[in-house]
Amino acid sequence: MSIFIAIVGLGLLILIHEAGHFFVSLAVGLRPRKFYVGFPPPLVRIKRKGIEYGIGTIPLGGFVSIPGMHRPIPHDAERRFAPAVAEVPALGGPVDRVKRALEAGDVDSGLAALDDFEQALRERKLSPGAAAVAAKGLTELRDGLGPDAYWKAPTWKRLAVIAAGPVANIVLAIALFTYVFMSVSGTATSTIAVVHSELVEGSGVTSPAQKIGLQLDDRVIAIDGAPVKANDISSTISESEGRPLEFTVVRGGQEIRLGPIAAELANGRYRLGIGLKGKGLEAIPAVKRAFEITGILSKEIFKSLGRLVTSEGRKQVSSPIGITQASSDAVERGSDNYIWVLAVISLSLALLNLLPLLPLDGGHILFTLIEGARGKFVRREVYERVSVVGLAIVLLLFFVGVSNDIGRLS
Repeated sequence: MSIFIAIVGLGLLILIHEAGHFFVSLAVGLRPRKFYVGFPPPLVRIKRKGIEYGIGTIPLGGFVSIPGMHRPIPHDAERRFAPAVAEVPALGGPVDRVKRALEAGDVDSGLAALDDFEQALRERKLSPGAAAVAAKGLTELRDGLGPDAYWKAPTWKRLAVIAAGPVANIVLAIALFTYVFMSVSGTATSTIAVVHSELVEGSGVTSPAQKIGLQLDDRVIAIDGAPVKANDISSTISESEGRPLEFTVVRGGQEIRLGPIAAELANGRYRLGIGLKGKGLEAIPAVKRAFEITGILSKEIFKSLGRLVTSEGRKQVSSPIGITQASSDAVERGSDNYIWVLAVISLSLALLNLLPLLPLDGGHILFTLIEGARGKFVRREVYERVSVVGLAIVLLLFFVGVSNDIGRLS
């Protein structure tokens, strides 16, 4: 069940991302053609005001189809209409007129040539496959030449639509962090909420907290005889560097001394094996803390991306397998823990998508800025070549992540 919840959560993050693109494109007048929950083939679909809404067979995430992401070129007509021309060579003339109009960048002539080609199609008999491909080509090219085509929109509209996906994930992360800070994790208390049996799961070594008999709901009031506040407990333990510590706790209304015991080094920090209860914040302080933690985590994520060139940095890369496993583990530790992890993943998804690599959103943002500054469009060939490089990098990171996850799981 925890794996299922983790997968649904990841799908929700992707859906939120695509919904950002969808609603902003509607708001700025670039009408999407499709918006699906899940991926095709569709289980259910319905068309409203020119937009096809559907539920896909593959229940992970979603997608949105925005018309005319790139300026149509002659190769688009060649690719879509070649099967029809192969069956009926007489269609070659109308297709050539479409290609010449696209080469010249003449939108009106291109639309007129498409009308002529469609009329010629009606007068010829084609196989179902060739007819379906030609019909799809007509729709794509008309969308690409239409008034609401993405490539024809002002720079600010294009930037708004593309940036909306990552921004939606960032907003979701802030909202989830806010919820956690308002529920249980706003400020620490001195009351113990968790006593781990092991510092490192599967090690078989009893944690220091269990060795000295710390229990749930014990309230820590002093360490080595010195009174401590809630915010001081964690730092005192971590800064002890393995020096034995004695704890004074209140249990059932009585003061009890436990220890001494030395904290043990785990994941680069001295730990005892306890977790403290949290206390929720009011709405405004919680939102402030959510923005603060978003900023801190964003810096750390960018630092980790910079360390990918090192062997140690590559070991930290995870694929959807590892992300799902981490989410599943968080589900088992409780809803608040899972929501926190989901917020971190949402933020990571946003920042990764903002990398200036095609076909990521960041790559489209970069090229849109370049085109806006130059006052003319970048050639499609350049887009395609840069996309090949970007896709190769993304796939390389994916395979590194899969390799790391398989190693960790085994």
